[in-house]
Amino acid sequence: MTSNTVAAEPTLLIGLVSVSDRASGGVYADQGIPALQAWLASALTTPFRVETRLIADERAQIEATLTELADSARCHLILTTGGTGPARRDVTPEATLAVGTKEMPGFGEQMRQISLHFVPTAILSRQTAVIRESAGHAALILNLPGQPKAIAETLGGLKDADGKPLVGGIFAAIPYCIDLIGGPYMETDAAVCPAFRPKSAIRPQGAA
Repeated sequence: MTSNTVAAEPTLLIGLVSVSDRASGGVYADQGIPALQAWLASALTTPFRVETRLIADERAQIEATLTELADSARCHLILTTGGTGPARRDVTPEATLAVGTKEMPGFGEQMRQISLHFVPTAILSRQTAVIRESAGHAALILNLPGQPKAIAETLGGLKDADGKPLVGGIFAAIPYCIDLIGGPYMETDAAVCPAFRPKSAIRPQGAA
């Protein structure tokens, strides 16, 4: 006897990693993870869970954390904040590239384009993105800026006074990327950040 039961979509799991010597050492409160959580809560209409990690600017620790979130926690998306500048202690991009199996340079290029609307020093940012594939699971890992305002601008993009988009945010491309690597179907609030997919990849609203 066959069953027509359709397997439920797995819960979207997002890893949030704040890389900061001083915040992880208790010198001041971390602002990166709360900013990421707040933006995701406003943008995603798909239910999701988060795994959070606050760590120091140590390459071995960053690599181990990203690997653990991707391979053990089985996160579909991992967002890091901090450690992407040219300073000696900024090693988040090196750690990210080391654990990735496929580089996604377009994300970093677009993040710098957004930031250049505000400061010329945006060209000093080394933010990048990779896909990590291991044991039948894949995760998209992205490096984001460290400041809460910059996090929101990078993810959601820029709009003029009338609400017309000026520069697209990177999150618009993330749901389709997660589709392509075998993750759960993500839906967003179009007023915050409309997700872009080819028409053939769009599911009816509310479909499993």
